[in-house]
Amino acid sequence: MGSIHKGHEYLIKRSKQECVKTIVSIFINPTQFNNLNDFKKYPKNINKDLNILKKLNVDIVFIPKYQDIYKSKRKERIKLYKKDLVLCAKHRKGHFEGVLDVMDRLTKIIYPNKIYMGEKDFQQYFLVKRFIEKKYSSKIVRCKTIRDNKKIAFSSRNLHLKKDSLIIAANIVKELKIIKKNIKKQNNVSKYLKTKVKKIIKNHKIKIDYLELRNLNNLKKSNKLINSRLFIAYYINKVRLIDNL
Repeated sequence: MGSIHKGHEYLIKRSKQECVKTIVSIFINPTQFNNLNDFKKYPKNINKDLNILKKLNVDIVFIPKYQDIYKSKRKERIKLYKKDLVLCAKHRKGHFEGVLDVMDRLTKIIYPNKIYMGEKDFQQYFLVKRFIEKKYSSKIVRCKTIRDNKKIAFSSRNLHLKKDSLIIAANIVKELKIIKKNIKKQNNVSKYLKTKVKKIIKNHKIKIDYLELRNLNNLKKSNKLINSRLFIAYYINKVRLIDNL
């Protein structure tokens, strides 16, 4: 959705290494925003993006307008299964339906062999992979999360954070690593995480949507670290950030 950062650059470089042609689309999709203010304030800098893409030697940049993507109505409305209404799907009503809709439409226009997605938003990767690979021959390629020198995951929304907020984000990553390390000693992971949520909220004066250990194969809650990750969504001064470790 633009505001290209090091995470996006990694996806592009992977594509450049593995594919004959690399296409980058820039489209801030309104249907995946459950908050109008969030959509209006979403960071955008198309000239800066184009300069970065030029340096990366991208073959095609696709910058569609709203009517280019949504010129036709869907025959059937996209719905998530009840089991999928966890993590961000629970807290951002309609978000992933909008993501799947736009990914479906973009895939239909471009019909790529491969689509590169970062695992910072693992739930998005999980849902898009299942949806797109069932409908198209396109393969979803999972790429690692890219972090800055303070271990904060790169995100376009980081542009909204001031210096003091970035310090909080860096400290939360440190705390999550300690929490994850100590999970294997816990008999009741869910109870342990609830106590940690209260502590993080108290220490940093932030709002947390969730902090959960989930299995990577099905996103069900997990009690073991094997094949699982710690997922978090939180707000620093109204800026929503997500991560998984």
